[in-house]
Amino acid sequence: MDHPISTSIFIFRRDLRLDDNTGLLAALELSSRVIPLFVLEPSQLVDNPYRSDNCVQFMFDALADLDRQLQATGAGLAIRQGPLVNAVAELIREQSVKGVFVNRDYTPFGRERDARLAELCRELGVEVHSYEDYLLTDPERTLKADGTPYTIFTPFRKNAARLEVRKPKSLGRARFVGLANPTPLENLRTSTLQVENGQLFAAGGRGAALKLLERAHQFGAYKEQRDFPALSATTGLSAHNKFGTVSIREVYAAFAERFGKEHTLISELYWRDFFTQIALRFPRVFGRAFNARYDRVEWPGGEEHFQRWCAGQTGFPIVDAGMRELNTTGFMHNRVRMIVASFLTKDLHVDWRRGERYFAQKLVDYDPAVNNGNWQWAASTGCDAQPYFRIFNPWLQQEKFDAQCLYVKRWVPELAGLAAKQIHGLGEESSTGVPGYPKPIVCHADEKLVTEELFQAALEP
Repeated sequence: MDHPISTSIFIFRRDLRLDDNTGLLAALELSSRVIPLFVLEPSQLVDNPYRSDNCVQFMFDALADLDRQLQATGAGLAIRQGPLVNAVAELIREQSVKGVFVNRDYTPFGRERDARLAELCRELGVEVHSYEDYLLTDPERTLKADGTPYTIFTPFRKNAARLEVRKPKSLGRARFVGLANPTPLENLRTSTLQVENGQLFAAGGRGAALKLLERAHQFGAYKEQRDFPALSATTGLSAHNKFGTVSIREVYAAFAERFGKEHTLISELYWRDFFTQIALRFPRVFGRAFNARYDRVEWPGGEEHFQRWCAGQTGFPIVDAGMRELNTTGFMHNRVRMIVASFLTKDLHVDWRRGERYFAQKLVDYDPAVNNGNWQWAASTGCDAQPYFRIFNPWLQQEKFDAQCLYVKRWVPELAGLAAKQIHGLGEESSTGVPGYPKPIVCHADEKLVTEELFQAALEP
């Protein structure tokens, strides 16, 4: 078979796998030889206030696994450091590259990076081939009939679900070019990660992701069990979805084939698509409220309260358990994420952007669009958000979703010797507290009223 492109580069980003990798498979189909490339950029790993060491550790796990997959085909992963355009320009000149292949990144950073890449390739006479791979549905196909984007999830999901999700494709025949790396991958890992997290929630790599997918049959009752943090009722796939160690189509197929397309897990995948297309169409959400009316909301919460929240020392057990889980493992159960986000913004009145950044710095599954969407939902500033007057009561949330306090006791050992009833009663005025554990730093009932006043003031003409 003749290939129109002699030598091409495929740039791995959030797609660290060989199978069902849309851009990579296209590169192999159209090229005689493909250079598999990953670039470590200082703008992401050094000069980045949102950098997560847990994310970076997972990424290096995934890169090592990807390199092993490539080695099995006879060529390793080319790793370069520095600005992407510099690394690509060097390879274009050295290897007489005629095509560059990528999968699209919809974040503002990714789009700006791809614009610079396209400009470079135009200057050098090299064609860029860009593919949709990260989402279940192409954002260009999920617009309303009038060409505008959906900003409410339910109609978005209804429209998107009408579109066929492509079936996963395996790698097939590989024609990769192996290049020597100036610095071994393991050395790059050591120099980039000063401290490894031995308690990280998830290990990176396709092998680990496939093991999780093999457990798909366990999640038939996901809808009924997902809100209880003491249960092992979530898939553990979020970091793998972020870094693409398996494709989103493989995840979709695993659950849709077993449970049907209306299963709650499938709906969760569409939430990911929804928040990503919001970030694409409304990039202002990174830094500003989606709902412009709420740009006027004041956030008077102080530094001490923010630091107590970060450290899991608020005196609200379910909040402290969640923050300690996050600080230890790089992960937090989704129900608890909603509780702690509501608590920071509605009980402590701290700007949601501070919480968004803190999560970004800690989460192993940090996805800019999803993290932003969830924080704006909790803060009532986003699209299809929780109304500002519906405020989570952390005590009631704890009683409902951790009735026996198994989750709380796991992460707040100061309370391990107490009965669940005693823990639930720590917020009552009659409570004398627990030695070594802080009393609640605020009164929820009082702060609920403050939140209502702050939002109402922002809505005044």
